[in-house]
Amino acid sequence: MELIVFDLDGTLLNRESEISDYTSETLQLLAEKEIAYTVATGRALHSAKAILEGHRFLLPQAYKNGVVIWHPQQNRFSSGALLTTDELDHIVQACIHQGVTPFVFTLEDGQEATVYHPPLQSEVERRLISNLGLEGNIRARPLDELPADAAITHVNAISQAEAIEAVLHNVNDEPYLVAYSGTAWEGRQWRWLDVHHSDATKGGAIQEMKELLGIERVVCFGDNENDLSMFEAADESYAPENATDEIKSAATAVIGHHDEEGIAQFLRERFDL
Repeated sequence: MELIVFDLDGTLLNRESEISDYTSETLQLLAEKEIAYTVATGRALHSAKAILEGHRFLLPQAYKNGVVIWHPQQNRFSSGALLTTDELDHIVQACIHQGVTPFVFTLEDGQEATVYHPPLQSEVERRLISNLGLEGNIRARPLDELPADAAITHVNAISQAEAIEAVLHNVNDEPYLVAYSGTAWEGRQWRWLDVHHSDATKGGAIQEMKELLGIERVVCFGDNENDLSMFEAADESYAPENATDEIKSAATAVIGHHDEEGIAQFLRERFDL
């Protein structure tokens, strides 16, 4: 039995961050042929849930680059490597030193729970609150109320590119932390930051899903550096035309552009849909 694993942004989703009608039809054809598929994404569940709804994503799903696995049938999370208090302190201090507000995400009783953060410093951070869904699904609390025994999954931030680069440089000196960054929706002068424990990876998550589901082979799709561990763990790995050069070099093959139905077209040929 094979398991297909999709990255979302820049891979399964188009430039509007949506599943196109053609891709939706392709997923339906996979489901009808009982070909298993799921996602491994850098997104959190609350930012992906509406996108995936109605597209038969019923199997365990990896979020925050493998930090947590969501089990939709049981309506619960299981967590991988969590951040320690010392690691969190290092991240928070690195952020604050650069004038960046860290958003600290936690789990409680197997569910997404509370996000803790110091006072906001810019309008773009206030917009991040809305973008992350913190005004509805998840509670936001002051950072100084963070419990000593909190299960800390990851830290997000958004700021000017120069400040984020400085935080990245500081955080990446820590042996058990991994940090990713990219251009934010406000424009090239703004960048997002995502930091989590180095033991949590997409590759580790799909290995866990293979064991949970009794899967023999994995076919995966991804476009960026956070997909490398998944490519290493998979039996086949495919990069869309828009992927980074590093991902293309690691892929089994390079296929069509994510915004030109490249993944869906490949699936229809590969699985004779």
